[in-house]
Amino acid sequence: MNNPVLTADPAVSLPSQARLAAIWNDILAWFEHHYVDLLIALGAAILVYLLLHGLRRIGNRLAARTEDEVGFRTILGQALGKTKHWFMIVVAIKIVSVYAATPPSLYGTISFLFTVAIVLQVAIWAREIVLGMVLHKAQTDEHSADTLGTAMTLIRIAVTVGVFAIALIVVLDNLDVDVTGLVAGLGIGGIAIGLAAQGIFEELFAALSIIFDKPFKKGDAIHYDGTYGTVEKIGLKTTRIRSVTGEERIISNTNLLDMEISNNTRLERRRGSFSIGVIYQTPADIAARIPEILQEVVEGAGYGFVRAGFTGFGDSSLDYIVQFDVMSTDYDDFIIGQHRVGVAILKRFNEEGLEFAYPTQTTFTSAPDGTMIMPYPEGGWGPPAEE
Repeated sequence: MNNPVLTADPAVSLPSQARLAAIWNDILAWFEHHYVDLLIALGAAILVYLLLHGLRRIGNRLAARTEDEVGFRTILGQALGKTKHWFMIVVAIKIVSVYAATPPSLYGTISFLFTVAIVLQVAIWAREIVLGMVLHKAQTDEHSADTLGTAMTLIRIAVTVGVFAIALIVVLDNLDVDVTGLVAGLGIGGIAIGLAAQGIFEELFAALSIIFDKPFKKGDAIHYDGTYGTVEKIGLKTTRIRSVTGEERIISNTNLLDMEISNNTRLERRRGSFSIGVIYQTPADIAARIPEILQEVVEGAGYGFVRAGFTGFGDSSLDYIVQFDVMSTDYDDFIIGQHRVGVAILKRFNEEGLEFAYPTQTTFTSAPDGTMIMPYPEGGWGPPAEE
């Protein structure tokens, strides 16, 4: 059986060949009549290409010099370093086409390529700048590097999709394509995805808030909702805290940020306080000297005196308070300081003859007519003697 021979349809091939021949003749005529303009434009195009290439090299050098710190120079350098060769070539060709009176058939193609190239290049620059700003915001917290590394994967995907989706819409719009339906579809799709993954995005944003706002970091001693502990890991969904009692507590980032958090690691000092009560039989002149005595005790122990004074008449004591600062952020140092000040107060009060009060109660008994009587027979303890 003979294989059929495929032949071109003259009705289809001849017009196409004619169009190609016409374009080719236009190009030859363009070269023939504008070769001087072409040479000048070509020189300008080469100069622009070299200029863009030089900017790219400068960008790479800026990024390499400051790679340990993500600053604005680094961000600018990384963006310039992403300038593509195809963008430089298309820009050079566009300059030639504008200056040398390019034939309309060829100029339309060059304009189309230039539009696509510049939109894609701007999208690449925008992506690098956005990602660089994210890293710049989080760079001061070295302990969040592991969390940021995981989050950056999602951030990079989201930024890339968003930037290039906008670039696609811009390209289509410049090509006179109706993008209204596409924009509406993307908007509805984004809302649907957002509702479906609401919990995931909520936890992700909470993790990013911790990384960027920095209420605490790994290794910080924090207090929240009655819990004291040290932050061991900040994840995308949860934060792990080692309690002072030893157990590991895991709490979602969203719930943790909804609470009032005390970051004890950022204390410049820790403040101690003692409430002290002395007996009511203390002489008034000595009672007046107690704040001065407490100040001498605190300063003699080597700690910062804050205040001391009389606070009130208790049920069984004259009440005082003393406050002092331990100039250390370490909790162990604070406990040691509190111990030393307490022992020093006890020793000084013993030397001064000041007695600490303890809860006491005195009962008075009266007869039916209101006359005060002893609560027991005058003869002593025990039942009355038998007659």
